[in-house]
Amino acid sequence: MKRIAVDLAKSVYQVAESVQVGRVDRRRRLDPWAFARYVQEQTEPVEWVMEACGTAHHWGRLMQGNGHRVVLLHPRYVRPYRRRNKTDRNDCDAILEAARCQEIRPVPVKSVQQQQIQQLHKLREGWKKSRVQRINLLRGILREAGVEAPNGIKAFLRQACELIERPEVRALRGALQVVLAEISLHEQSMRECEEQLARWHADDEIIRKLDEVSGIGLLTASALKTAVGKPERFASGRHLSAWLGMTPNEYSSGERRRLGRISCKGNVYVRTLLIHGARAALLAAKRCKSRTPEKLTQLQSWALHTAERIGHNKAAVALANKLVRICWAVWCHERRFSGNWRSTKPA
Repeated sequence: MKRIAVDLAKSVYQVAESVQVGRVDRRRRLDPWAFARYVQEQTEPVEWVMEACGTAHHWGRLMQGNGHRVVLLHPRYVRPYRRRNKTDRNDCDAILEAARCQEIRPVPVKSVQQQQIQQLHKLREGWKKSRVQRINLLRGILREAGVEAPNGIKAFLRQACELIERPEVRALRGALQVVLAEISLHEQSMRECEEQLARWHADDEIIRKLDEVSGIGLLTASALKTAVGKPERFASGRHLSAWLGMTPNEYSSGERRRLGRISCKGNVYVRTLLIHGARAALLAAKRCKSRTPEKLTQLQSWALHTAERIGHNKAAVALANKLVRICWAVWCHERRFSGNWRSTKPA
């Protein structure tokens, strides 16, 4: 099967055709419209190899619809195969060389719905970041004028309308009202985004099962399901955890094995949601221990014991790692979450 490597860009696409393994038979440099015609001209089945970057999933769906095979490679795995200078031509050669390595696992082509859900999460994250920027800006202006503001976002926003009426900042009242209006707009946009995600996943059984896991909510379940796609790609929950960058880096040589901090080489957004969820679950376990200790589950007891041994923050990351494995088991084995579950090894 002919293999075609494509280096995607905004306005110029570099193409390298390879009929025999290890040799480039033809090179082309096309604009997006000429590249679309070039794809349609391939009547025989072709293996397209691209980096998993901007527009790669769009072109991958188009190529798969024409009966071709699509291989998307992570740019991190392509980079070591590039020789000498960074050029489109050398990038295509590196993509071809990386495609020959069978140990490199390709990135699955995402559907339109998967990309739309991810984009919705990105929009919400952008609005949240802008809201925090406006709140910090307003706090800074009030602090410079000697106006004390309460701690906490909710308490601050409840009193913000009264604070901007103080005589110290009365001259800036019009501009500060605009900042408050922007904060309200961002909060409304975030709520509408969450409502749309809830509507999209209302009948999703997988999201419902993941949502039952301690520390996993609608946002985390939606982001995890969209990023993973098919959990069967991972042999175990540890593989999924390593893919998300939540397993420790290893520095080993000979008989000496050293484990460092987590690798942080996976999906940053999903990993952040999981760790924040684990923090909330750990705090809930501490409240349960102080109020109703008889209702503590084995998972909560393990989390509290870990926090006493290595500290709250490290325990939150360790709990997040365990929650990823639990999510994989709930997802793959189609069972309900239980905080007292005990897995048994097959005989």
